[in-house]
Amino acid sequence: MPEPAARPCQPWLTCGARQMCEAMDLEITPNSINNTRLKLKRLTERGILVETEQGLFAQPWP
Repeated sequence: MPEPAARPCQPWLTCGARQMCEAMDLEITPNSINNTRLKLKRLTERGILVETEQGLFAQPWP
């Protein structure tokens, strides 16, 4: 039985680091996922993204 496809990352949804790696067509390795997570955390600190739950990021509503 095929594995279900991952939910695509869309701007109005929350996305995790793994989904962002898949959306950017990066290699899915622990190192690339962790680097993406750190970049998302940096964008959260700058107010560009919000962390809705631990590890889930979204664009803030205007």
